[in-house]
Amino acid sequence: MRLNSFDEWSPLKEVIVGSAENYVSHERELSFDLFFHDNIAKDNASRSEWYYPRLTANGGNRASQPIKQRYVDELNEDLDGIVKTLESLGATVHRPLPLDAATAEVRTPAWTASVVPPLNVRDNTLIAGNEIIETPPMIRSRYFETQFLTPVFQRYFEQGARWTVMPRPLMTDASFDLSYARSTTAGGPTEPIEDPQPSPYDVGLELMFDGAQCLRLGRDLVVNVSTANHALACDWLERHLEGRFRIHRVHRLSDSHIDSMVLALRPGTLLVRSAEVAEKLPEPLRKWDLIVPPTPEHNTFPQYDDDDLILTSPYIDLNVLSVSPDTVLVNEACPELARELERHGFTAVPVRHRHRRLFGGGFHCFTLDTVREGQAEDYLS
Repeated sequence: MRLNSFDEWSPLKEVIVGSAENYVSHERELSFDLFFHDNIAKDNASRSEWYYPRLTANGGNRASQPIKQRYVDELNEDLDGIVKTLESLGATVHRPLPLDAATAEVRTPAWTASVVPPLNVRDNTLIAGNEIIETPPMIRSRYFETQFLTPVFQRYFEQGARWTVMPRPLMTDASFDLSYARSTTAGGPTEPIEDPQPSPYDVGLELMFDGAQCLRLGRDLVVNVSTANHALACDWLERHLEGRFRIHRVHRLSDSHIDSMVLALRPGTLLVRSAEVAEKLPEPLRKWDLIVPPTPEHNTFPQYDDDDLILTSPYIDLNVLSVSPDTVLVNEACPELARELERHGFTAVPVRHRHRRLFGGGFHCFTLDTVREGQAEDYLS
């Protein structure tokens, strides 16, 4: 089928589900720590505010954090379950190329980083109607991640899709706007970012941005902007999409991604973390019905060892995936959320996803919907 995805809820026909093959470690370095800066350790009462080891304690600006193989094996089991569920609901599922175990590092003229597999495929691509837009990455280890999706993108291109790559940043330390991390932190898993190192490739602040910073609403895109890097990328999007989409900026709704803060489940209905989140949205969206999920009655997360790096807040399970305007994939560990959705007329399909806090993503993060039935409708006028 031809690429066609304008919103978050229309009947889902084709989707990419990420891969965790050969996921062995997280690499702590400046871009990684900035990206996960908002995931505050005090969300987990068993860990102290500065639980995570500082980079300086590891003798440099890179530190590898191994991931236990049993977690990866269980993640792969859960990904297979997501695929089977989506197929049972009538969607065609595509998968990325697997990361070869021999591919250990990515190198550019400015830096070297480890490579991670294409798991959270929502992040580095924005599907805007009939166009694939590869976005400028914010984490160095994910710099070439969209290349694992090339066979899928190539087929859509051959069927008539537009295919665009936003400008690739050099990503030296000087490329990053550090103001958000320096001005909004309440403590957390990362140390203060105080000592960026100079590079002969410094060009100043650059475009950096993830597709998961966008809420797609037909011909409208609500875009979260928290740094100068995001603002530059949003400038690019506005110029590139002018006449086809309207861009609505929201400021510092989160550090980056919007999809564990607010998701549109169907026209007129939002799933939001809190009423305060909704107050920051464009005025027309504030009139939509709000579903604010109840606090879970029990701790539904696995217990981890002290050396396991937690990357998300407990709100990660708001990261649901709509298969149609009345059907939503929900983590089976969240019966309270499922009951709340059902109370609002949705069918909640329970799917297992155990280690979402270790791998930084829920169902919406792990998937990239490429074909939905919806069109460029105007839901905000």
